[in-house]
Amino acid sequence: MASLLKVDPEVKLKVDSFRERITSEPNMKKRKLEEREETFQGTKVFVMPNGMLKSNQQLVDIIEKVKPEIRLLIEKCNTVKMWVQLLIPRIEDGNNFGVSIQEETVAELRTVESEAASYLDQISRYYITRAKLVSKIAKYPHVEDYRRTVTEIDEKEYISLRLIISELRNQYVTLHDMILKNIEKIKRPRSSNAETLY
Repeated sequence: MASLLKVDPEVKLKVDSFRERITSEPNMKKRKLEEREETFQGTKVFVMPNGMLKSNQQLVDIIEKVKPEIRLLIEKCNTVKMWVQLLIPRIEDGNNFGVSIQEETVAELRTVESEAASYLDQISRYYITRAKLVSKIAKYPHVEDYRRTVTEIDEKEYISLRLIISELRNQYVTLHDMILKNIEKIKRPRSSNAETLY
């Protein structure tokens, strides 16, 4: 039994060296990391000096002027649409020509309203797309195509904003023309039969 408790000197030496390695291992790892940092010869890249890449200020200024105009068109369409809907008489047989004009006017107002809402969505998509691209630039600063794509997206948004402004004008003109030409049928969709009796 005494021979079982005796430890072979070689085994004892291995166990002691293993124990020493285990207890000093964290220090070794730290030392190795410090040595690697000193031997690393790469260039440090500072993509955004102040930690933030600014938006295209010219586009932001244009967007801040266009968005209220889009909202105004949506509100006006909603108001006029409600006015026309309230003028639609109850459903009856015969002489529904004026009612069909009212329904067409409401449909056109609804279309313009949804198109204007899509313009607002398009503006927010521009910001999201640009932000994703800028984050890719931060991740891959050595890829020039990402930087060029930001310029391309900005130019595309400028053209898009010009088209939106033109469309807003066209929609105002079209709605004004449609309502003005049919104002009598919109206000009084059914003519009174009393006039034709005498």
